[in-house]
Amino acid sequence: MQRRHLLAAGSATLALPARAVDFAAPRAPAAMRASVDRLIDITVGIRPFRAQGPRIEAERRFGKTLVHHYGHGGSGWSLCWGSAQRALALVQAAGLRPGARIAVVGCGAIGLATARTAQQAGYKVRLYAKDRPPRVHSSAATGLWTPDSRIVTSEHASEAWTADWEAMARASFKVHQSYLGLPSGPVEWHDGFVVADEGFDQPVAGHVGEPDYPDLHPRVADLRPRGQALAAGEHPFRLSHVRRFTQLVFNIPAYQRQLPDDFARDGGELVQREFHRPHDLGTLPERLVINCTGDGARKLLGDPSLTPVRGQTARLIPQQEVDYAVIYAARTSSPCRAATAC
Repeated sequence: MQRRHLLAAGSATLALPARAVDFAAPRAPAAMRASVDRLIDITVGIRPFRAQGPRIEAERRFGKTLVHHYGHGGSGWSLCWGSAQRALALVQAAGLRPGARIAVVGCGAIGLATARTAQQAGYKVRLYAKDRPPRVHSSAATGLWTPDSRIVTSEHASEAWTADWEAMARASFKVHQSYLGLPSGPVEWHDGFVVADEGFDQPVAGHVGEPDYPDLHPRVADLRPRGQALAAGEHPFRLSHVRRFTQLVFNIPAYQRQLPDDFARDGGELVQREFHRPHDLGTLPERLVINCTGDGARKLLGDPSLTPVRGQTARLIPQQEVDYAVIYAARTSSPCRAATAC
């Protein structure tokens, strides 16, 4: 059967009479009990931001091939798989064939995704790390799919760079979908709400004291359903301007268990080791090393392009009935960020 005939057949199957289907109106979500006395943890993570965007490049040093793969700002989890594929291409360009042993340094989102991507391409991988999850900065991520979060400044977001970013975002998004439906729920889709005290047509406030970031979202807007404005009574919020959206969400603790388990199952080796200077990378037995040290590269390599950007996450006592995100859209009258997840 040709593809267009199959699609036509599928459409005919789904075209049921309107009276045969009873679509219930969506119910208003349960109210979130957000109060200071319900806080159980506050963490501060450091996002390894580079104005030029992530560093994904190779060099010859210490008689080895070093592939640098770091500097993803607030988009580490979101972009990890797509950028890992770019790092893998540099491994292949160095002449290493599947079956060869390589090293990956760093056990955050980027390091874990890079190790798994190399494994799946047939390489034998040894992962070196000072700390393991949850004692890594990636553990403090909010867990929303935001591939454009503090990823580059507007002055460096050329058309060529943006097209490359879009390809990475789409590739990463596709891999994330393969983790849907697993028992631990490392990746799921959830509804969320954007609330504002003024209309959504008002200018959005930016980060105070931070550079200008480009609006990259329109390039991948087709990857999730469009938002929907809600009327009073359809939501539990006191503000009158509310929109519902559907968002890809990462359960970080589950994801950080899933990836090392998969890595070990496929023969990966995890070695605890701290690197103090660049030459330490040259002492590794592997001929090719992928450096995924994130903000650690600032000290290890003396990379002045890295700017640590902090992000604070406060955790509340879980409510089983609350499984949605809230984003407050601050306008120009407020110093807050336009998209702060609660």
